[in-house]
Amino acid sequence: MIEMLFSITKTFGFMKKIAILGSTGSIGKSTLKIIKQNIELYDVVALAAHSNIDELEKQAHIFKPKIIAVFDEKKAKELKRRLFSITGLEHIKIVSSIEGLVEIATLDEIDFVMMAVQGSIALKPTIEAIKAKKTIGLANKEVLVAAGDLINKLKHKYRACIIPVDSEHSAIFQCLQNDVNIKIKKENAIKPNSSIKRLILTASGGPFLNLPKEKLKNISLKEALSHPNFSMGRKITVDSSTMMNKGLEIIEAYHLFNIEKENIDVIVHPEQIIHSMVEFQDSSILAQMSEPTMDIPISYALSYPNREKSNIQKFDFIKNNKFTFFQPDLKKFLCLKLAMQALKISKSMPCFMNMANEVLVNRFLNNKISWLDISNKLEKLMSFHSPQNMLDLKDILDVEEEAHRRALTI
Repeated sequence: MIEMLFSITKTFGFMKKIAILGSTGSIGKSTLKIIKQNIELYDVVALAAHSNIDELEKQAHIFKPKIIAVFDEKKAKELKRRLFSITGLEHIKIVSSIEGLVEIATLDEIDFVMMAVQGSIALKPTIEAIKAKKTIGLANKEVLVAAGDLINKLKHKYRACIIPVDSEHSAIFQCLQNDVNIKIKKENAIKPNSSIKRLILTASGGPFLNLPKEKLKNISLKEALSHPNFSMGRKITVDSSTMMNKGLEIIEAYHLFNIEKENIDVIVHPEQIIHSMVEFQDSSILAQMSEPTMDIPISYALSYPNREKSNIQKFDFIKNNKFTFFQPDLKKFLCLKLAMQALKISKSMPCFMNMANEVLVNRFLNNKISWLDISNKLEKLMSFHSPQNMLDLKDILDVEEEAHRRALTI
């Protein structure tokens, strides 16, 4: 039935054309779920994933995209073989590697690119999508952390639109929609936003918010992958447990909203009902609130500047009658402190820190190092790095290569 409805709505056109990079991950699946609920509005033209061709095959049956990119070349060949034997799917074009991701991110007919690929793999497709003047729903932290200055330079040069999908940045983006000072330009740059006093990012605190510091050395992989509010990918869930996730969001917010570094705060809000806040110069505060779900920021990014009806129930203020707030413990969550330091230093330090953390988290996920080793080893690695200016993509990739190599051997 769903497949028939998609066929009918595609025939009549007038739909926003969508490409989803990372369609088999949590953000990608949620995006497709929302599209199913609004089939008259969206047409899934392209899908991409790293290697999960079983899920891609299922998605191809439902959404019948014109093209699918699989980063893993062997898996791409296998998916092509499978689809070729299925009536109605045999004409789907299959591409592979980073070039395949770039191809679908820059297709002429695409209106909106959901960038939900994890890690630094998303960097080149994002840059090329910007050059193609696409509207990008950015659900990848690493792109702005590693290359924020370059991304902003290109965004303004090509007049591309980036809509944040992280719940915290989506909250700030929504709060700022009526602020006329957001887009003041001068010589291809944005002036600091003079109407904002500060941005306040909220954090759940992760699964170890109330765990005594002396017990951190015994944290298991299973415990680190148990987020209290959200179901996410393994890497981002571990980042949430160390609060590196919030550190990366601080750096993202700096590049997204053109705010002075010292005017970005983090506050722990375990209920995760307030997703972030903006305090203006007159001391008024706007907050975006909802149940803890990624459906709302994903839906807003897809439909922007409009809002579409959702299936989420009305907010229950009686059930959610208590909001609590705490200062983050920077001694207990060293990764958050290191991210703050990286932003203060800037130049290549955030890029180096991001890749080093990515490698260390992967080593933890493979039981090679302990949870506490992630922050302790990262601190040592950052002390070895000499910050440098990064002028282009090659400079960024060189810094990432250095961080990757060092983090594997420490």
